[in-house]
Amino acid sequence: MKIIQHSTWVHLRIPFSFFLMPVFFFAAAAMPEVVFGWEYLGVFFILHLFVYPASNAYNSYYDKDEGSIGGVENPPPVSDELWWVSLCFDALGLLWAFFISPLFCFLVLVYGLASKAYSHPAVRIKKYAWGGAAFVVFFQGFFTFLMVWVGLKGESPLSELPMVVLYGAILSSLMLLGSYPMTQVYQHEEDAQRGDYTLSLWLGIRGTFLYTGVVFGAVTGLFVLYFYTYFSLYWAVSFVLALSPVLLFFFYWFYRVWYNAKEANFRNTMRLNLFSAICLNLFFNALCWFQ
Repeated sequence: MKIIQHSTWVHLRIPFSFFLMPVFFFAAAAMPEVVFGWEYLGVFFILHLFVYPASNAYNSYYDKDEGSIGGVENPPPVSDELWWVSLCFDALGLLWAFFISPLFCFLVLVYGLASKAYSHPAVRIKKYAWGGAAFVVFFQGFFTFLMVWVGLKGESPLSELPMVVLYGAILSSLMLLGSYPMTQVYQHEEDAQRGDYTLSLWLGIRGTFLYTGVVFGAVTGLFVLYFYTYFSLYWAVSFVLALSPVLLFFFYWFYRVWYNAKEANFRNTMRLNLFSAICLNLFFNALCWFQ
């Protein structure tokens, strides 16, 4: 007898957490005194095995997507079990977070409530183009960065933030500001049918690529300045080199989409996400352990 249905496991999308890891590793890299131990592993697993999957499942339950979603090309129908499992994953994450620190637990709770407001039909912030984007950019970037910092530092109050952490949190959000619409570029038809006027839908397919290219280019410059200021020229140059495969694929894909909008599909979007996650995860881990 299966404890959890196969469809529920699919909608938890645990492997998709790989794409969200760069913020965690970036936050850890901004702490020169970070220690690889139980707290480090605890914060990592709480976010990537419980908090993010719970958010994915809750989102899927209310979206009831029939087309491709992040990490799943052909999502199965959702069941009521998915709703309960999403809450159980939230509860397990909160319980573990409390043993790390009450403040970290509180921040995890806030993140969980925010993710539910994003999807729940009573609020559904997701349906607003700029409002939904700003919401995701803040909570998955700036807020998550600080949440990781608190988890790794223990009970350090947020008023004690060093500038290297504060600016890093801001850059995390700016990075998402550029990349977030690309995660929606293949979902225009289904989003429109459901009444979700996403930022990518507002921009259009070509507009999404132009927007991402401009914003991501500007943000890359800010990252270079950040690494040069708080680390060294070596790490500033290394960041550009680490991102070069992502930029090459992005412009190649943009060229193909410009002449054929059907190229803005699920598989190409996941390829870009994968290249980006691999490059950023490797860079931030190298920065964390070898700076």
